[in-house]
Amino acid sequence: MALFTEREIRGTVVFVALALLVILGFLFVRPRVDPEAARSAAAELETRRDSLRLTPFDPNTVGYDELREMGLTRHEAVSLVKYRAARKIFRIPEDVALCYGIGDSLFRALRPYIRIGRKYAVAPREYRPGRIVAEPIAVEPFRVDTVSARYLRAIGALSRRQAKVFIDRRDLSGFYDMEDVRECFVVSDSLASALEPYLIFPERKPKPWEQPVELNTADSATLRSIAGIGERTVGPIMAYRERLGGFHSPEQLAEVPGVTERNYETILKQIYCDSCKIRKIDVNFASPNVLGRHPYIASRTLRKLLKTRQLKGGWSTAEEMIEDHILTPEEAARLSPYLGFSRKADPTDE
Repeated sequence: MALFTEREIRGTVVFVALALLVILGFLFVRPRVDPEAARSAAAELETRRDSLRLTPFDPNTVGYDELREMGLTRHEAVSLVKYRAARKIFRIPEDVALCYGIGDSLFRALRPYIRIGRKYAVAPREYRPGRIVAEPIAVEPFRVDTVSARYLRAIGALSRRQAKVFIDRRDLSGFYDMEDVRECFVVSDSLASALEPYLIFPERKPKPWEQPVELNTADSATLRSIAGIGERTVGPIMAYRERLGGFHSPEQLAEVPGVTERNYETILKQIYCDSCKIRKIDVNFASPNVLGRHPYIASRTLRKLLKTRQLKGGWSTAEEMIEDHILTPEEAARLSPYLGFSRKADPTDE
């Protein structure tokens, strides 16, 4: 019994023959790339670029006549308007390249002139939507000490709440440099960098030299009033002062983390230290915890001190501690203002 009828065999042969003819047609009829024609087309596009009269435009609002005035052909202008009529929105400049009538060459020419309005533009990641206003005005240099919250909102920098925080912080302690601005928590690093070219700062009036601030008794508000000390450095200065037991020399501020060399030179002109305010450590009776908290007493030094004190009972001067190899001369010089020597204990006392 035959698997296929004679009619089915004839049909299969005819189909295979037609398929071969179609494949051969694609192979031989396919247009070949003409290098000369490609060069001619490129030259035509370059000439076209020179004839364009482009001006900044928003593809979401530009009209047909404006596009034609800029040098676009009727086909190109209609394709952009039709794209928008289909309820599609241009959110980034590259969306213009999706219009069927806008070729790559034309798009490259249009790209520098495309301006997407804030209403449809994709907001940068570093800004929150609350900072975007409907029609932001162009930013111009402005004085930080007189700028209003309304202006900060109008340029699209801050939201209503953030602008109020900025102004309150400015009125409380002032902004005198970029470090002060960056310390305001509503100002991100990216926003500070964007605003920096436009900020005009008032001149900070330093404290008169005849009325310097005493570093060991000043509270945080008094320290903050010193030119060169900001919100970020007040805390570390007070913490280091507590660990030391007080500053015996203004130069010790250079040891505080966060105090830059520039600020250090400015601060020195406005402060002094009263050595009578220093809290001394009784080296003969202080507990290990008290001794270990002092920044000038290293762990190695503390172990030798406690071991020798237990055997010897204590010391009367820093020179004795040098002789017993507890302190080096350099360590003794740094620690001397902070060491107190009460009557040393006698190990033989009962």
